[in-house]
Amino acid sequence: MIIGYARVSTDGQTLDSQQAALRNAGAERVFAEKISGTVTDRKALAKAIAALGEGDVLLVTRLDRLARSTRDLLNVLASVSEKGAGFRSLADAMIDTTSPHGKLIIAVLGALAEFERSMILARTADGRARAQARGVQFGRKPKLSQFQIAEAIRRRDNGELLADIGRSYGVSHSTISRL
Repeated sequence: MIIGYARVSTDGQTLDSQQAALRNAGAERVFAEKISGTVTDRKALAKAIAALGEGDVLLVTRLDRLARSTRDLLNVLASVSEKGAGFRSLADAMIDTTSPHGKLIIAVLGALAEFERSMILARTADGRARAQARGVQFGRKPKLSQFQIAEAIRRRDNGELLADIGRSYGVSHSTISRL
């Protein structure tokens, strides 16, 4: 069975042309929704994937109707593959997991996405190390100044309750205990 998926981003757009193209291409069922592609929790897409069975095909008019990034596309295709189904795009003939050539293209896309992710991680780690070398502090700003910390420790050492100390600085007793 061929199951279609159509999506537009705004209420001002219409799904009619996508639905007609999917039906003309043999889609027996079409799941459609009006939602931004940036939203990852798309209910109609989830229903379309859930409706897939072994040997079925998920069909879209264009790739950008399905995914906004290579990583998103690969995640969706992994879900389709787990169901034992294939994927085709009408406008992007090379993206067709029902053919050997399409499977090759998807494998190359997957490798490129993995490479891109590792490069991003390397650049991020390098930038973080350079920032730390310049003395940049990461994380939240401390709730207490150095003077307040020293005073709180002195009060704690004098036997004052952690909750009372914390209340006076507007922090929890846990913050005081970690000092």
